Amino acid sequence: MHVTEFVESYFDAWNKHDAKGVAGHLTKDGIYCDVPENARRTHDELITELSEFFSDHHHHYELSGDILTGQNTIAFQYRMTLFNKSHSSSIVNGAEFMTLNGDTAITIMDYYDIPEESHLANLRSIATQKNKYAKSGLDNQQLADYKISLRKVMHTQQAYLWSNLTLPKLADAVGCSANHLWQVINAGFGMSFFDYLNQHRIERAKTLLTQRDMRSSSILNIAFDVGFNSNSAFYAAFKKCVGQTPAQFRQSRVHKNH
Repeated sequence: MHVTEFVESYFDAWNKHDAKGVAGHLTKDGIYCDVPENARRTHDELITELSEFFSDHHHHYELSGDILTGQNTIAFQYRMTLFNKSHSSSIVNGAEFMTLNGDTAITIMDYYDIPEESHLANLRSIATQKNKYAKSGLDNQQLADYKISLRKVMHTQQAYLWSNLTLPKLADAVGCSANHLWQVINAGFGMSFFDYLNQHRIERAKTLLTQRDMRSSSILNIAFDVGFNSNSAFYAAFKKCVGQTPAQFRQSRVHKNH
């Protein structure tokens, strides 16, 4: 099966709430790793777990960005829209890394942001993440080297301004695998890839919002300038990082400078 067809089939099973269909993408002795929960599930355990999950949750999965392929491996980012009983929704961003054996996966590693996860919980998990990743083939020296390379790419090339930036593309620029880059950001900076990326974009946006020659520029234009693809995503990320909306932040700085 072609990689694209494999991923499309995988997402189709998730969106149809087909627990057996999702697990069918694993070999019979394969392992599904839920990284945020630090849980490992066999083929049959995954069916049981997903059957319960699907009975309580309504959601929609979609691919976010490109599929990165290697020798018997694939990596991709996804976006899940999770709907609750009051019909409101939340967005969960994640990435999966799979090791393939023919048309099925031997391992599936699922990384994702936990909705409303507190910053304190993230900080408390850093030591656990470091110990866990130490067993994954990424030692302390490699982690330190990749952190240096990542900083160079982010600051010299300003990769965070690329509107189409994905985890695999950033990993390619850094010179490591997408799996290792996720580990570097989690263990090295204590945050997810999405929060790390947005942090850089918001800092740039704060500068633009307060520059005198940018005061006539619309907030939407600034959102696009710093790499966001929608106004709503920019507002949500800005409010999360700053505690104010972009408009409130700009207004407060204008008053402060007068």
